[in-house]
Amino acid sequence: MSGSARRPVRRRTFVLGSAAAAAGVALTGTAQAASFGYTDDGSNYVIDTGANLVFKVSKTNGDLTSLVYRGTEYQGYDGKNSHVESGLGTSTVTITQSGSTILVSVTYGTLKHYYAARSGENNVYVWTNKADTSVSATRYIVRVKAGLFLNDEPDSYTYAPTTIEAADVFAKSDGQTRSKHYSKLRVIDYNYVGWTTGSVGLYVVRSNHEKASGGPFYRSLLRHQSAAGGGLYEILYYGENQTEAQRFGLQGPYVIAFTDGGTPSSALFPGTLTTSWADSLGISGYVAAGGRGRVAGVGVSGRDTAYAYTVGLANSAAQYWGSARASDGYFSVSGVLPGTYTLTIFKGELAVYTTSVTVTAGATTTLNTIAIPSSNDPANASAIWRIGTWDGTPSGFKNAALMTYAHPSDPRAAAWTGNVVIGSGSETASFPAYIWQGVNSGLLVYFKLTAAQAAAAHTLRIGVTTAYANGRPRVTVNSWVSAIPSPPTQPSTRSLTVGSYRGNNYTFTYSVPASAWLTDTSQYNVLKIDVVSGSGTTAYLSAGTSFDALDLLA
Repeated sequence: MSGSARRPVRRRTFVLGSAAAAAGVALTGTAQAASFGYTDDGSNYVIDTGANLVFKVSKTNGDLTSLVYRGTEYQGYDGKNSHVESGLGTSTVTITQSGSTILVSVTYGTLKHYYAARSGENNVYVWTNKADTSVSATRYIVRVKAGLFLNDEPDSYTYAPTTIEAADVFAKSDGQTRSKHYSKLRVIDYNYVGWTTGSVGLYVVRSNHEKASGGPFYRSLLRHQSAAGGGLYEILYYGENQTEAQRFGLQGPYVIAFTDGGTPSSALFPGTLTTSWADSLGISGYVAAGGRGRVAGVGVSGRDTAYAYTVGLANSAAQYWGSARASDGYFSVSGVLPGTYTLTIFKGELAVYTTSVTVTAGATTTLNTIAIPSSNDPANASAIWRIGTWDGTPSGFKNAALMTYAHPSDPRAAAWTGNVVIGSGSETASFPAYIWQGVNSGLLVYFKLTAAQAAAAHTLRIGVTTAYANGRPRVTVNSWVSAIPSPPTQPSTRSLTVGSYRGNNYTFTYSVPASAWLTDTSQYNVLKIDVVSGSGTTAYLSAGTSFDALDLLA
């Protein structure tokens, strides 16, 4: 490793998806594997990949205790190793070599964990099989020494002196907030996460998240950086603002990859990674390509071409997704375990179509063109006025973009108060993305109606994407007050303050009688939106909700 690579040089950091992958470069480590093999130092199995990487696995608990790349140790901070969750207890650890592959197997109760090395590669392939709740295993964390990579990106906790919420949200001296929760990106948006100095790159290439939960738009931990060192994550199950039950079974492979400073090879990405070399290794829960199937759709009609559409497959055992082609909606989702799935088509992040599909091993389930009924997309309804867009996200609302990587109290956020006048031309940008009982409850919308409109009853709709502490909107129109709606099912953990608006999309509807409107068409009608709930605490941890769109139907 060059001297400049050893110094704490501030360079680029990467959390990139497939769109950026085209610019990636191949992995280093195609060197001759003259020394490929393993030894036993008494406490660890020492694996030499025959390239530039030597790593150690504890014979006691299966921790990754050393990662030496080009002679430099990268593993560890605060005396902690890289491992599943916070480390396993005493485990059964074995090692085998089969030709150009070395496999380390770790068994701890019902959990089975694996590391594999391939001759001539600077990669560690990792699998984790969590069979039930008897063993805690919600993540794998690669712990990296301090000073080797510097990072102050919005999607990473960087050491900050002031704790502003719980023990995991912090403020820097300039007030900007940081937290390991602020992933900024959804799972669908990235294939790998890591750092580079320009001459050395260290990344975790994510798995296909087949056994994870939350779907393609879920946000979970990516990485963190502190005074003690840095961490890169592969999340096996993350409970923060989670919408699905935990899935069990084999997760992986995910890959710890060293490079010559460039991004990982696209050959390692989910959907393109092939591990036929692992078919005969005896990995618990492993299903080879021949035991999987594929779903392909001729097309999707009834789309709004201004939006990206995603096709998701999910059941209690597995989840998958793929993009619908912009031109005609064609989609293909491969590598699917056999079974019956709910197929969901998302406009943005809003579900607009569902059906059932069955997948069989070694076969393709082909679907004819799927027609999305017009009534399934709320944007197709004729409206007197509309704020926001019906896409399942708070996109376009005030502070929406910032909230995936900052706390609502961050000084970069505009004031959460702010009323809206329909016809001003800035309705959406002026309307806050979130509303809390203890912060900005009582938002006002001013609008005029024609005489014909004021003579009729109308439906008011408010779409939300998640809620905290059962927060839901109660509305007042002039002197008319709605009933308090029942709370929809939403995650029970923090959401709005930890970078996530992704809960369960839900639309509240209010039947506003004609008697509620002002008969003087020169006057503004006033819609007041309050958050109601008996739960929550104060300020940004009071009951709240996030907006997708709101409109008054014609």
